Amino acid sequence: MSRSGGADVLDALADRRIRPLNDLAEHAEDIARTCHSMATRFQRGGKLLVFGNGGPSTDAQHVAVEFVHPVIVGKRALPALSLTSDVATLTGIANREGLAEVFAHQIRFLAEPLDIALGLSTDGDCVNVVRGLEQARDLGLLTVALTGDRGGAIAARRAADHVLIAASADPRVVKEVHVTMYHILWELVHVFFEHPGVLAQEATA
Repeated sequence: MSRSGGADVLDALADRRIRPLNDLAEHAEDIARTCHSMATRFQRGGKLLVFGNGGPSTDAQHVAVEFVHPVIVGKRALPALSLTSDVATLTGIANREGLAEVFAHQIRFLAEPLDIALGLSTDGDCVNVVRGLEQARDLGLLTVALTGDRGGAIAARRAADHVLIAASADPRVVKEVHVTMYHILWELVHVFFEHPGVLAQEATA
């Protein structure tokens, strides 16, 4: 491959990532509403429960530690728990109730109505993530989903109050955009905490 050919490939790879990020920017109002709702729940004493299947399971752990132990010194620590971290619990539930119930079961016993459930799925079709969100919604939690492509079953079944979509069918790109998404969620939640008057307004969900 020539040097110019390599540059063309790089341009194509970059464009594949830029387009969903531009789409994300076009949905800034949806993201702001999501973060306002999350900050309101935190302010009222809620905690964040995060979960994902496969690769997104490690993202769930990343999100939890970002909130519990902020990398930026001076930012407020907020209660968060990854439902993918306890292998004994996950395998025990999967063995007795099936893999589809590994998050829904934990939510039934760990969640409170003021909590936030954040489900991560690259295609929006992970059955256990959908079930977790639906269980959380039934218990009155605020439900947020990060998905890819067109949102999959999560969007079709309206399994979450807020569905943020990385507009790409490439799971690698979706995962990269999701990292940006949850960093934005973390940052904007803290922006709302720095402006407490805004949180006095009624949340959207």
